[in-house]
Amino acid sequence: MRMYDLIMKKRNGGVLGDGEIRFMVQGYTRGDIPDYQMSAMMMAIYFQGMNADETLALTMAMAESGDMLDLSDIRGVKVDKHSTGGVGDKTSLALTPMVAAAGVTVAKMSGRGLGHTGGTIDKLESFSGFSTAISEQQFKENVNRVGIAIMGQTADLAPADKKLYALRDVTATVDNMSLIASSIMSKKLAAGADAIVLDVKTGSGAFMKTEADSFALAREMVRIGNGAGRKTIAVVSDMDQPLGYAVGNALEVREAIETLKGNGPEDFVELCMTLGSYMLVAGGKAADQEAAERILREVIANGSALEKLAEFVAAQGGDRELVYHPDRLPQASIAQEIESPMDGYIQRIVCDEIGICSLLLGGGRETKESEIDLSVGLVLHRKVGDAVKKGETLATIYANDQAKLDAARERFLRAYTIDRNPVEKKPLIKGIVME
Repeated sequence: MRMYDLIMKKRNGGVLGDGEIRFMVQGYTRGDIPDYQMSAMMMAIYFQGMNADETLALTMAMAESGDMLDLSDIRGVKVDKHSTGGVGDKTSLALTPMVAAAGVTVAKMSGRGLGHTGGTIDKLESFSGFSTAISEQQFKENVNRVGIAIMGQTADLAPADKKLYALRDVTATVDNMSLIASSIMSKKLAAGADAIVLDVKTGSGAFMKTEADSFALAREMVRIGNGAGRKTIAVVSDMDQPLGYAVGNALEVREAIETLKGNGPEDFVELCMTLGSYMLVAGGKAADQEAAERILREVIANGSALEKLAEFVAAQGGDRELVYHPDRLPQASIAQEIESPMDGYIQRIVCDEIGICSLLLGGGRETKESEIDLSVGLVLHRKVGDAVKKGETLATIYANDQAKLDAARERFLRAYTIDRNPVEKKPLIKGIVME
């Protein structure tokens, strides 16, 4: 078998077989196939596309290119949740303790943030001492004992995807549905969960800007997951404005804690209930979404979800007392309110611009080596559809550097559109994809 022949086959619109795809992925991972040939293949795929069988074969080949986590010695159905990323998306911080408190085990691998989207690991490190750098054995023990564990992605998890993504990033071949879906799902399948619930974001703060593209990605990933024998469900949710009100690591942790106390923002609670109900059904703890939501509301009301967060934080070296005293989490030295320049209604928020505001303050990474300031960020006071009067507060910015605050403030004001006419609020949940 020659890579030259496979490139020509795909270039001419042919369908690659399972063995051919494994040959090219294994060869490229080992270094036998050079970058220039794989670049040509990625461009051929970009223009010719891949069918469902090819996409599944590519995903499995990438997943099996490194370690495949075996979670068979963890009791019960293991459920994982993945978000395609957005602004203010602190869902895992509240959702996973809720689901674990309801009796479904959550074994999750997470990453760090890059650019304007925050990473779960960075947010969790707001708890002093917390670490996701735990061994596979400790990961499994924590899931069995606590019901939840989150660890960082290991270097040996889907190494083919790491190499391929780096190549696609510099050859203008990132934006292909099969390649995007296989990249995400190869890591999810390698992480070993029995069921996967996906939160696919859509809108200005999301990777996929249009609903059509978001639903297409959701369908592709669900087909891959189900084709690999994992129960997979996707929820397509709005990211045309930040989720909840807090944007920034420790600020988002505080909002997640308030949510577990029963005081969460309406949109954030709705998303947690939607995703959580599908996780409970997949885990066999509820017959349907309605029954699952009742269970989730009960674990919040009786305090067991908050206690589960404290237990989880402590099990991974963090200070559990911060869960009960969030005022001790990292705090910025400067807080400044941004006032509305006019009366009216919030028509639009350019969501990714709010994420960039947090980045400018030091709350995100421009490169993988960037140091994050866990204390900075923004808390919104008004969102799309809300009425506001001139001089009322649109948001509070938290910073440790006045120059950075000034830059973020200027960017923030450009991100908000205020008009005299009322605007209808859009639904948060756009749809569910199950096949």
